[in-house]
Amino acid sequence: MGGMKGSTIIRLILMACALLSPILSLAQSGTTLEVARFSASQPGGSLPEGWNPLTFKKIPKLTTYELVQDETQVVVKAMSDSSASGLTKEVRIDPKEFPIVRWRWKVENLVQKSDATRKDGDDYPARLYITFEYDPDKVSFGKKLKYKAGQALFGDIPIGAINYVWETTAPVGAIIDNAYTDFVKMVVVESGPSQIGLWVEESRNIYDDYKRAFGEEPPLINGIAIMSDTDNTRERVTAYYGDIVFLKAR
Repeated sequence: MGGMKGSTIIRLILMACALLSPILSLAQSGTTLEVARFSASQPGGSLPEGWNPLTFKKIPKLTTYELVQDETQVVVKAMSDSSASGLTKEVRIDPKEFPIVRWRWKVENLVQKSDATRKDGDDYPARLYITFEYDPDKVSFGKKLKYKAGQALFGDIPIGAINYVWETTAPVGAIIDNAYTDFVKMVVVESGPSQIGLWVEESRNIYDDYKRAFGEEPPLINGIAIMSDTDNTRERVTAYYGDIVFLKAR
C-alpha cells in the first residue's frame, strides 16, 4: 500500500480501533479464542460487533467489503480497484498464551506488480495485519530510541506489526521488511497462482514469527485487520476472508 509512511498506516489502524469503546471481550471456548466469526453473520448484513472500517485520508478510493454466502459459509468479500481500505478490530491477546493464529482465505487473482520490497509494489490481494503494543520491558534499547522518535512524529503507535500476505513472486516463508518501515514485517504465507480460486486454511505461530522477525520477545497483540489493496499498482483484485481464531499451544 503506497502513498504514506508505514508508521502512519499503523497509527491509523490504532486510531480506527480507538473509535471503539472499551476493548470487546473475545469469545473463548477452552483452547480457542474467537477474533472473527464471520460465518455466524447473515449475507448482506452488518459486520460482526467490534469490526470497523479502516480508511486513509490520502486514499479516497476505498476497497469494498461485504458479507456474502460462499459455498456453505458466510465470509467477507473484498473488492479492490485501485483502492485501499480495510476492516479492523481492537483486541488484547497474549501471544505466549495463544500463539497460534488460524484463518482461511481465498483470492480470485493476484496483484501482478506486487513487490514486497518496493513502495510502488506494496499491494496485496489479501493480508492479515496484526499489531503489537509498546512494552518497554520487552524492547531492545535501540528499538526504544526508534520508537520514541516515531512517537514524537506520529503519536501513539504500536511497537511492531506483522502482515501475513498473499504475494505474487516472493517465496513462501520469507520475512521481509515493509517497504516503508522496519517496524512492520511482511510474512509470505501464500505466493503465486497455484491456489487461486481455492479456499486455503492457514495456521501460523505468531509468537515464533515475531521472535524471528524482530529478534525479541513479543508484547501483547492489540489489533487485528484484514485488508486488500491495489492503490499503488492500480490493479483489481477480489478476495474472501473466513473466520479468524487464536489457539493455545498443544
